[in-house]
Amino acid sequence: MRQFLDFEKPVAELETKIDGLRNTAAAADGGSDGVSIADEIGKLSDKVEKQLRALYAKLTPSQKVQVARHAQRPHTLDYIKGLITDFTPLAGDRQFADDKAIVGGLGRFNGQSVVVIGTERGSDLETRLQHNFGMARPEGYRKAIRLMELAGRFRLPILTFVDTSGAWPGIDAEARGQAEAIARSIETCLTVPVPLIATVIGEGGSGGAVALATADRVLMLENAIYSVISPEACASILWRDPKQAGTAAEALRLTAQDLRKLGLIDRIVEEPVGGAQRDPQSMIEKLGQSIAQELMPLLSEGAAALVAQRREKFLAMGRSALS
Repeated sequence: MRQFLDFEKPVAELETKIDGLRNTAAAADGGSDGVSIADEIGKLSDKVEKQLRALYAKLTPSQKVQVARHAQRPHTLDYIKGLITDFTPLAGDRQFADDKAIVGGLGRFNGQSVVVIGTERGSDLETRLQHNFGMARPEGYRKAIRLMELAGRFRLPILTFVDTSGAWPGIDAEARGQAEAIARSIETCLTVPVPLIATVIGEGGSGGAVALATADRVLMLENAIYSVISPEACASILWRDPKQAGTAAEALRLTAQDLRKLGLIDRIVEEPVGGAQRDPQSMIEKLGQSIAQELMPLLSEGAAALVAQRREKFLAMGRSALS
Protein backbone atom coordinates (compact mmCIF):
# COMPACT_ATOMS: atom_id res chain seq x y z
CA MET A 1 0.00 0.00 0.00
CA ARG A 2 1.14 3.52 -0.77
CA GLN A 3 2.25 5.48 2.28
CA PHE A 4 1.24 9.15 2.42
CA LEU A 5 3.06 11.95 4.20
CA ASP A 6 1.24 14.46 6.41
CA PHE A 7 1.12 17.19 3.77
CA GLU A 8 -0.21 14.74 1.15
CA LYS A 9 -3.58 14.32 2.89
CA PRO A 10 -5.63 15.91 0.04
CA VAL A 11 -3.99 13.53 -2.43
CA ALA A 12 -4.61 10.57 -0.13
CA GLU A 13 -8.33 11.36 -0.03
CA LEU A 14 -8.54 11.54 -3.82
CA GLU A 15 -6.62 8.29 -4.30
CA THR A 16 -8.89 6.56 -1.78
CA LYS A 17 -11.85 7.62 -3.94
CA ILE A 18 -10.08 6.31 -7.04
CA ASP A 19 -9.47 2.94 -5.37
CA GLY A 20 -13.13 2.77 -4.38
CA LEU A 21 -14.26 3.51 -7.94
CA ARG A 22 -11.90 0.87 -9.32
CA ASN A 23 -13.38 -1.70 -6.97
CA THR A 24 -16.87 -0.65 -8.10
CA ALA A 25 -15.87 -0.92 -11.75
CA ALA A 26 -14.44 -4.38 -11.18
CA ALA A 27 -17.69 -5.48 -9.53
CA ALA A 28 -19.79 -3.94 -12.34
CA ASP A 29 -17.79 -5.94 -14.92
CA GLY A 30 -18.24 -3.56 -17.88
CA GLY A 31 -21.44 -1.97 -19.18
CA SER A 32 -22.40 1.70 -19.39
CA ASP A 33 -21.79 2.20 -15.68
CA GLY A 34 -18.25 0.95 -16.18
CA VAL A 35 -17.65 3.60 -18.86
CA SER A 36 -18.87 6.45 -16.62
CA ILE A 37 -16.77 5.14 -13.73
CA ALA A 38 -13.70 5.04 -15.96
CA ASP A 39 -14.34 8.67 -16.95
CA GLU A 40 -14.61 9.68 -13.30
CA ILE A 41 -11.38 7.82 -12.48
CA GLY A 42 -9.63 9.68 -15.30
CA LYS A 43 -10.81 13.05 -14.00
CA LEU A 44 -9.75 12.26 -10.45
CA SER A 45 -6.36 10.96 -11.66
CA ASP A 46 -5.75 14.25 -13.48
CA LYS A 47 -6.68 16.11 -10.31
CA VAL A 48 -4.24 13.99 -8.29
CA GLU A 49 -1.40 14.82 -10.68
CA LYS A 50 -2.19 18.54 -10.56
CA GLN A 51 -2.29 18.52 -6.76
CA LEU A 52 0.99 16.60 -6.57
CA ARG A 53 2.66 19.07 -8.93
CA ALA A 54 1.40 21.98 -6.85
CA LEU A 55 2.43 20.39 -3.54
CA TYR A 56 5.90 19.33 -4.65
CA ALA A 57 6.64 22.62 -6.38
CA LYS A 58 6.64 24.44 -3.04
CA LEU A 59 7.94 21.92 -0.49
CA THR A 60 9.47 23.43 2.62
CA PRO A 61 12.85 22.10 3.83
CA SER A 62 11.03 20.26 6.62
CA GLN A 63 8.74 18.57 4.09
CA LYS A 64 11.73 17.63 1.95
CA VAL A 65 13.19 15.90 4.98
CA GLN A 66 10.02 13.80 5.16
CA VAL A 67 10.18 12.96 1.46
CA ALA A 68 13.90 12.07 1.62
CA ARG A 69 13.16 9.62 4.43
CA HIS A 70 10.08 8.08 2.79
CA ALA A 71 10.22 4.31 3.30
CA GLN A 72 9.06 3.60 -0.26
CA ARG A 73 11.80 5.55 -2.05
CA PRO A 74 14.16 3.30 -4.02
CA HIS A 75 17.21 2.34 -1.99
CA THR A 76 20.80 1.49 -2.92
CA LEU A 77 20.03 -2.16 -3.66
CA ASP A 78 17.19 -1.06 -5.95
CA TYR A 79 19.56 1.16 -7.94
CA ILE A 80 22.12 -1.63 -8.12
CA LYS A 81 19.47 -4.03 -9.37
CA GLY A 82 18.19 -1.53 -11.93
CA LEU A 83 21.48 -0.06 -13.19
CA ILE A 84 24.24 -2.62 -12.61
CA THR A 85 24.49 -5.86 -14.55
CA ASP A 86 26.62 -8.87 -13.58
CA PHE A 87 26.78 -7.54 -10.03
CA THR A 88 29.00 -9.55 -7.69
CA PRO A 89 28.74 -8.45 -4.04
CA LEU A 90 31.94 -8.32 -1.99
CA ALA A 91 31.82 -8.58 1.79
CA GLY A 92 33.94 -7.81 4.81
CA ASP A 93 36.74 -5.42 5.73
CA ARG A 94 39.35 -8.20 6.17
CA GLN A 95 39.89 -6.97 9.72
CA PHE A 96 36.78 -7.48 11.84
CA ALA A 97 33.44 -8.28 10.17
CA ASP A 98 31.03 -7.58 7.35
CA ASP A 99 28.87 -4.51 7.99
CA LYS A 100 25.62 -4.88 6.06
CA ALA A 101 24.83 -1.17 6.39
CA ILE A 102 27.28 -0.69 3.51
CA VAL A 103 26.89 -2.86 0.43
CA GLY A 104 29.30 -3.02 -2.46
CA GLY A 105 30.82 -5.07 -5.21
CA LEU A 106 31.78 -5.35 -8.86
CA GLY A 107 29.50 -5.02 -11.85
CA ARG A 108 28.90 -3.32 -15.18
CA PHE A 109 27.22 0.03 -15.75
CA ASN A 110 26.26 0.50 -19.40
CA GLY A 111 28.87 -2.13 -20.25
CA GLN A 112 31.62 -0.35 -18.28
CA SER A 113 33.14 -2.35 -15.42
CA VAL A 114 32.68 -0.45 -12.15
CA VAL A 115 32.91 -0.78 -8.40
CA VAL A 116 29.65 0.10 -6.62
CA ILE A 117 29.40 1.08 -2.95
CA GLY A 118 26.42 2.40 -1.02
CA THR A 119 24.59 2.67 2.27
CA GLU A 120 21.49 0.49 2.45
CA ARG A 121 18.66 1.29 4.89
CA GLY A 122 16.38 -1.66 4.22
CA SER A 123 12.77 -1.58 3.06
CA ASP A 124 10.89 -3.31 5.92
CA LEU A 125 11.53 -4.01 9.59
CA GLU A 126 13.47 -7.22 8.95
CA THR A 127 15.81 -5.71 6.35
CA ARG A 128 16.17 -2.44 8.28
CA LEU A 129 17.41 -4.36 11.27
CA GLN A 130 19.68 -6.42 9.03
CA HIS A 131 21.22 -3.27 7.53
CA ASN A 132 21.15 -1.33 10.83
CA PHE A 133 18.95 1.35 9.20
CA GLY A 134 21.87 2.35 6.95
CA MET A 135 24.08 3.45 9.86
CA ALA A 136 27.53 1.95 9.34
CA ARG A 137 30.12 0.94 11.89
CA PRO A 138 33.90 1.27 11.34
CA GLU A 139 34.06 -2.09 9.55
CA GLY A 140 31.56 -0.73 7.01
CA TYR A 141 33.78 2.22 6.14
CA ARG A 142 36.84 -0.04 6.08
CA LYS A 143 34.99 -2.28 3.63
CA ALA A 144 34.33 0.80 1.49
CA ILE A 145 38.04 1.71 1.68
CA ARG A 146 38.99 -1.83 0.61
CA LEU A 147 36.67 -1.65 -2.39
CA MET A 148 37.88 1.81 -3.42
CA GLU A 149 41.49 0.65 -3.24
CA LEU A 150 40.53 -2.40 -5.32
CA ALA A 151 38.98 -0.06 -7.89
CA GLY A 152 42.19 1.99 -7.94
CA ARG A 153 44.38 -1.05 -8.57
CA PHE A 154 42.25 -2.28 -11.46
CA ARG A 155 41.40 1.19 -12.86
CA LEU A 156 37.66 0.80 -12.37
CA PRO A 157 35.35 3.82 -11.95
CA ILE A 158 33.49 4.01 -8.63
CA LEU A 159 29.78 4.74 -8.18
CA THR A 160 28.52 5.42 -4.66
CA PHE A 161 24.96 5.79 -3.39
CA VAL A 162 24.37 7.65 -0.14
CA ASP A 163 21.27 7.19 2.03
CA THR A 164 22.03 7.37 5.74
CA SER A 165 21.13 9.47 8.74
CA GLY A 166 24.76 9.17 9.80
CA ALA A 167 27.35 6.71 11.07
CA TRP A 168 26.33 4.40 13.92
CA PRO A 169 26.90 6.32 17.21
CA GLY A 170 27.14 3.28 19.49
CA ILE A 171 29.88 2.59 22.02
CA ASP A 172 30.97 -0.48 20.03
CA ALA A 173 31.61 1.69 16.96
CA GLU A 174 33.57 4.25 18.96
CA ALA A 175 35.64 1.48 20.55
CA ARG A 176 36.65 0.22 17.11
CA GLY A 177 37.65 3.65 15.78
CA GLN A 178 34.61 5.16 14.08
CA ALA A 179 36.13 8.63 13.55
CA GLU A 180 39.39 7.22 12.16
CA ALA A 181 37.52 4.91 9.77
CA ILE A 182 35.41 7.78 8.43
CA ALA A 183 38.46 10.03 8.05
CA ARG A 184 40.35 7.29 6.19
CA SER A 185 37.38 6.72 3.90
CA ILE A 186 37.27 10.44 3.05
CA GLU A 187 41.04 10.37 2.44
CA THR A 188 40.67 7.37 0.15
CA CYS A 189 37.91 9.14 -1.80
CA LEU A 190 40.25 12.09 -2.31
CA THR A 191 43.23 10.02 -3.45
CA VAL A 192 41.77 7.10 -5.40
CA PRO A 193 43.10 7.45 -8.99
CA VAL A 194 39.84 6.64 -10.82
CA PRO A 195 36.59 8.51 -11.57
CA LEU A 196 34.29 8.67 -8.55
CA ILE A 197 30.63 9.68 -8.82
CA ALA A 198 28.47 9.92 -5.69
CA THR A 199 24.71 10.30 -5.53
CA VAL A 200 22.67 11.29 -2.47
CA ILE A 201 19.52 9.28 -3.13
CA GLY A 202 17.69 10.04 0.13
CA GLU A 203 19.26 11.32 3.31
CA GLY A 204 22.91 12.34 3.44
CA GLY A 205 23.77 12.67 7.10
CA SER A 206 27.01 13.95 8.60
CA GLY A 207 30.40 12.27 8.18
CA GLY A 208 28.68 8.97 7.51
CA ALA A 209 27.59 10.44 4.16
CA VAL A 210 30.74 12.45 3.40
CA ALA A 211 32.78 9.25 3.78
CA LEU A 212 31.29 8.02 0.49
CA ALA A 213 30.51 11.34 -1.20
CA THR A 214 33.88 13.12 -1.50
CA ALA A 215 33.72 12.62 -5.25
CA ASP A 216 34.59 14.08 -8.64
CA ARG A 217 30.86 14.62 -9.19
CA VAL A 218 28.26 14.76 -6.44
CA LEU A 219 24.66 14.31 -7.59
CA MET A 220 21.53 14.71 -5.48
CA LEU A 221 17.99 13.66 -6.19
CA GLU A 222 15.59 16.60 -6.29
CA ASN A 223 14.03 15.84 -2.90
CA ALA A 224 17.08 14.42 -1.15
CA ILE A 225 18.78 16.18 1.79
CA TYR A 226 22.45 16.49 2.76
CA SER A 227 23.55 18.00 6.05
CA VAL A 228 26.18 17.97 8.79
CA ILE A 229 23.48 17.08 11.34
CA SER A 230 19.86 16.01 11.34
CA PRO A 231 17.27 18.75 11.96
CA GLU A 232 16.08 16.95 15.10
CA ALA A 233 19.58 16.74 16.58
CA CYS A 234 20.31 20.35 15.64
CA ALA A 235 17.09 21.51 17.32
CA SER A 236 17.91 19.50 20.44
CA ILE A 237 21.33 21.16 20.70
CA LEU A 238 20.38 24.75 19.85
CA TRP A 239 16.90 25.01 21.36
CA ARG A 240 16.83 21.92 23.57
CA ASP A 241 13.57 21.12 21.82
CA PRO A 242 13.34 18.59 18.95
CA LYS A 243 9.99 20.15 18.00
CA GLN A 244 12.03 23.01 16.51
CA ALA A 245 13.26 20.61 13.80
CA GLY A 246 11.39 22.58 11.12
CA THR A 247 13.22 25.77 12.06
CA ALA A 248 16.51 23.86 12.08
CA ALA A 249 15.81 22.41 8.62
CA GLU A 250 15.36 25.94 7.26
CA ALA A 251 18.63 27.12 8.84
CA LEU A 252 20.72 24.12 7.79
CA ARG A 253 20.28 24.77 4.04
CA LEU A 254 20.09 21.03 3.49
CA THR A 255 18.03 20.81 0.28
CA ALA A 256 19.52 19.96 -3.09
CA GLN A 257 18.52 23.39 -4.39
CA ASP A 258 20.33 25.21 -1.56
CA LEU A 259 23.44 23.06 -1.90
CA ARG A 260 23.59 23.57 -5.66
CA LYS A 261 23.49 27.35 -5.15
CA LEU A 262 26.30 27.05 -2.60
CA GLY A 263 28.38 25.02 -5.05
CA LEU A 264 28.58 21.99 -2.76
CA ILE A 265 26.99 19.57 -5.23
CA ASP A 266 27.30 19.35 -8.99
CA ARG A 267 23.91 18.23 -10.27
CA ILE A 268 20.28 17.87 -9.22
CA VAL A 269 18.45 14.88 -10.69
CA GLU A 270 14.77 15.58 -11.24
CA GLU A 271 12.33 13.20 -9.56
CA PRO A 272 8.98 11.97 -10.92
CA VAL A 273 5.89 13.97 -9.96
CA GLY A 274 5.23 13.27 -6.29
CA GLY A 275 8.75 12.06 -5.54
CA ALA A 276 10.87 9.02 -6.34
CA GLN A 277 8.61 6.86 -4.15
CA ARG A 278 5.71 7.18 -6.58
CA ASP A 279 7.61 5.86 -9.61
CA PRO A 280 10.83 4.09 -8.54
CA GLN A 281 11.54 2.60 -11.97
CA SER A 282 11.40 5.99 -13.68
CA MET A 283 13.67 7.42 -10.97
CA ILE A 284 16.22 4.66 -11.43
CA GLU A 285 16.28 5.23 -15.20
CA LYS A 286 16.67 9.00 -14.82
CA LEU A 287 19.53 8.63 -12.38
CA GLY A 288 21.24 6.12 -14.67
CA GLN A 289 21.12 8.65 -17.51
CA SER A 290 22.56 11.40 -15.29
CA ILE A 291 25.38 9.20 -14.01
CA ALA A 292 26.26 8.18 -17.57
CA GLN A 293 26.46 11.83 -18.64
CA GLU A 294 28.75 12.71 -15.72
CA LEU A 295 30.93 9.61 -16.04
CA MET A 296 31.71 9.83 -19.74
CA PRO A 297 34.05 12.86 -19.68
CA LEU A 298 35.81 11.59 -16.55
CA LEU A 299 36.82 8.33 -18.24
CA SER A 300 39.23 10.18 -20.52
CA GLU A 301 41.02 11.93 -17.64
CA GLY A 302 44.38 10.68 -16.40
CA ALA A 303 44.79 9.48 -12.82
CA ALA A 304 46.95 12.42 -11.73
CA ALA A 305 44.55 14.95 -13.24
CA LEU A 306 41.55 13.35 -11.56
CA VAL A 307 43.15 13.41 -8.12
CA ALA A 308 44.39 16.99 -8.55
CA GLN A 309 41.01 18.27 -9.75
CA ARG A 310 39.16 16.47 -6.95
CA ARG A 311 41.51 17.91 -4.34
CA GLU A 312 41.16 21.43 -5.75
CA LYS A 313 37.38 21.09 -5.87
CA PHE A 314 37.10 20.51 -2.13
CA LEU A 315 39.82 23.00 -1.22
CA ALA A 316 37.85 25.61 -3.19
CA MET A 317 34.77 24.86 -1.07
CA GLY A 318 36.77 25.59 2.05
CA ARG A 319 38.23 28.81 0.64
CA SER A 320 34.77 29.96 -0.42
CA ALA A 321 33.37 29.32 3.06
CA LEU A 322 36.18 31.33 4.67
CA SER A 323 36.02 34.29 2.29
